[in-house]
Amino acid sequence: MFNDVKINRFDCVVIGAGHAGIEAAHAAAKIGVKTSLITIDKSKIAAMSCNPAIGGLAKGQIVREVDALGGLMGLATDATGIQFRMLNLSKGAAVQSPRAQVDKYGYQRFMIDALEQTANLTIVEQIAVEIITEKGRVTGVRCKDGSIYGAGAVVIATGTFLRGLMHIGSEQFTGGRRGEPSAEGLSACLERLGLVVKRLKTGTPARLDATTIDYEKLEVQRGDSEPTPFSFMNDRIDRPQIPCWITYTNEKIHKVIRDNLDRAPLYTGQIKSAGPRYCPSIETKIIRFADKTRHQVFLEPEEREQKVIYCNGISTSLPKDVQDEMIRNLPGCEKARILHYGYAIEYDYCPPVQLKNNLETKKVAGLFLAGQINGTSGYEEAAGQGIMVGINAARFLQGAEPIVLARDQAYIGVMIDDLLTKGLGVEGAGIPDEPYRMFTSRAEFRLNLRSDNADRRLTAIGKSAGVVDDKRWERYQRKVNDIEQLTEYLKTNESNGVSFWEQLRRPGNLLSQTLYDDPYVKNSDFSKEVIEAAIIDAKYVGYLAKQERLAAGLQTLDKKQIPAELDYAGITHLRHEAKEKLSAFRPQTLGQANRISGITPADIIVLQVHLKKYYDK
Repeated sequence: MFNDVKINRFDCVVIGAGHAGIEAAHAAAKIGVKTSLITIDKSKIAAMSCNPAIGGLAKGQIVREVDALGGLMGLATDATGIQFRMLNLSKGAAVQSPRAQVDKYGYQRFMIDALEQTANLTIVEQIAVEIITEKGRVTGVRCKDGSIYGAGAVVIATGTFLRGLMHIGSEQFTGGRRGEPSAEGLSACLERLGLVVKRLKTGTPARLDATTIDYEKLEVQRGDSEPTPFSFMNDRIDRPQIPCWITYTNEKIHKVIRDNLDRAPLYTGQIKSAGPRYCPSIETKIIRFADKTRHQVFLEPEEREQKVIYCNGISTSLPKDVQDEMIRNLPGCEKARILHYGYAIEYDYCPPVQLKNNLETKKVAGLFLAGQINGTSGYEEAAGQGIMVGINAARFLQGAEPIVLARDQAYIGVMIDDLLTKGLGVEGAGIPDEPYRMFTSRAEFRLNLRSDNADRRLTAIGKSAGVVDDKRWERYQRKVNDIEQLTEYLKTNESNGVSFWEQLRRPGNLLSQTLYDDPYVKNSDFSKEVIEAAIIDAKYVGYLAKQERLAAGLQTLDKKQIPAELDYAGITHLRHEAKEKLSAFRPQTLGQANRISGITPADIIVLQVHLKKYYDK
């Protein structure tokens, strides 16, 4: 079928070397699968087309989960971060999230080096244009120059490159991001394979020459005095940190924007796709929040040398002259020089309800999708999907059962389940598809899904999958043993007739502050991480018991499989809406069916009764 063309033989091919593709290729190769990573330009691996920052609310938890599974993102962030902050420090551990500003070029170099040193992984500079299949199963990838890479599993992680179209005012130009070409062939191929392809939009703000900013007019924002590492393999961050700065928009800027909305692609009809609701452009902000007289803008360095400043908070696709006037009216930036103008980009994606729970397409066996092609936004969401796709592509090739993280196991599990069962839009509410972003509020078991315990939730899973190496496993076991030892001490020792463990559970107790000075704790040489883990475990033990009971009920439904060929239209007493939605989503379990928007408890009961009859045949 390949017409005598020379075939480059691999087991797995990953298309795209962004944050999803990196983790996918790295994970598959670590498991032992011969993997090829296809990218247009090797020097742009791990490029940060938007803000060079990692983590944030809920996103920081995902990065720590990726790290616990043996991924690269946490290690790269620790190695190249220029400012570290733990968000929500005044609140409980369940919503505290690490965030770091990184040196974007150092981050890329770290990732390229890490991939080049990974056994079983080959980086290839090509443009993939076609997924080759035979009898409904992937057999390889054809590239623009005619070369073929044969493989039994293919991962598509193309970010914003599929038919990417950028907008600055009335200007339109094709590209996957600034200065790079778009990928034009794959979308049509995916449609031929039976996949639905739609459009989404995202955007980015202007970048400024750091030497032209008046920092005396800005609020300074410094990092934590004792930075918390992202990777469980690191004890501390010792490098000097670099400040960020804060300024604000004003009525002058808002008037400039309002006066030029007739030239804004978002409002002229030039851009037809929906953008991220939770990270809107500045023109959307002043319309949506018309009562606000100002909006916060974070001026963040893109590299340690502080040559370029990212204007976080004023993403825009307005014309260049309007962007010039906006910046001139931004306090501290009156004389700032714009190095790169903000732009919006429209790109193709595949609605994720077309995927199985291992992120394999339902239409084509062995074809996996990860990252923005699934409608998500954010480096972290992409990395979380990427590592799971890499693991499951390898397991697909090995004939092993997929690893699927449950909603009570990981934010990654919440994200993937949301994508499969809820899609991106809100039916009936007039809200179109929009990029998915992770929030702590999406996770009903967030008391357990903390950034501090991601290793205890996932490292054993990573070890069983083959992505956690011996060094990480040994370190993890030492930590767990230390926590168990300290917990036993806290439960069996007391003061005033109350165990230390019970004291830690009580609100406002002082033991959590003085425990570091306890003679046993000091002599045992427990790390700060171990002590903090024991304290948090004690505080949350009662709440977690309630969550475990809820999770048990969820797991019962998630264990009940639904046959892929089930005819919902023929199920008596099932509502018409339920028949339509279940036929469209094709849930793999009763748990998934239960989480589909619009499916009622009564529908699940009808489905349970029918399945019992189905299996009793």
